[in-house]
Amino acid sequence: MSDEIIVRDSNGTQLKDGDSVSLIKDLKVKGTSETIKRGTIVKSIRLTDDPDTFECSTKQVKGLVLRAEFVKKA
Repeated sequence: MSDEIIVRDSNGTQLKDGDSVSLIKDLKVKGTSETIKRGTIVKSIRLTDDPDTFECSTKQVKGLVLRAEFVKKA
């Protein structure tokens, strides 16, 4: 039995550490005036203990936590 956490994108594709993803909608970042636009590629994601979220960094915002429902695998 595996205790591995499976994170899936909006299309149901399994995501792994180091994958690149693309945003499927514009997202406002809490605590900043930044909006990350649809189609932005986010590289080198880091999975967390929560199957719905992962950590990443973009050019605009470092240390960002995104929900998997707003991305698709690039």
